Amino acid sequence: MTHNAETAPTPPIVPITASSHPITMTIDIGGSGLKAMLLDAKGRPVSERQRVLTPDVPTPDAVLKSLDELRKMIPHFDRVSAGFPGVVKHGVTLAAFNLHPRWAGFPLQAELEKRWKKPARVGNDADVAGYGVIKNQGVELVLTLGTGTGGALFTNGHLCPGLEIGHHIWRKRGMTYEDYLGRRGLDKFGKKEWNKLLQEAIKTTEALFNWDHLYLGGGNTKKIEFLPPKNVEIVSNESGLLGGVYLWKDQA
Repeated sequence: MTHNAETAPTPPIVPITASSHPITMTIDIGGSGLKAMLLDAKGRPVSERQRVLTPDVPTPDAVLKSLDELRKMIPHFDRVSAGFPGVVKHGVTLAAFNLHPRWAGFPLQAELEKRWKKPARVGNDADVAGYGVIKNQGVELVLTLGTGTGGALFTNGHLCPGLEIGHHIWRKRGMTYEDYLGRRGLDKFGKKEWNKLLQEAIKTTEALFNWDHLYLGGGNTKKIEFLPPKNVEIVSNESGLLGGVYLWKDQA
């Protein structure tokens, strides 16, 4: 018998008041879509989510033009947080395996500040998603299942930076977690086999990291057909937006 897993709902929108500031425009850059939402100082949504398609050829110039279109849909804000699907250090994108080679060494944070005249922070998308869902208790792992496969590891709320679990070899030489669990794995193996592979990955990562809690996010969580273990939680597809405020926590 197949169990359809349930996804956690997105938090409700709250009204903007004087205490809402600074308001953060939080962006989730994905392989198929670019999403944005406004968050108040506590990380609560104060606007509807907006979305535009990722350009067919997602070079930095093309993506930035689409982000300009996305910005037009969003009211006034004080600062920007962006989650990027690749390695990010000091606001510079070092690699983007599912976007375009031109992202290697691109100063995205500085470019957003120059373009929009607002302070900006850029981080790995799985890290941002993790900040939006973790409980700050013990070892917590976040896996994002979308065009690619992202991962973020936290210990008592502290991020272990630089984790790229999606590109770690798994099951077969030359194959990675992303090859099996990303969109190309879903297309290649089909939904039934993909669900079996995901259940295997849950067991493997538990043995590797000894996590206390695992969170599954990303657009393809809607294809999960099994009932996860009690310490595995399927989170809202908006988690990649909800953690945006935490990129500023060292500035608070």
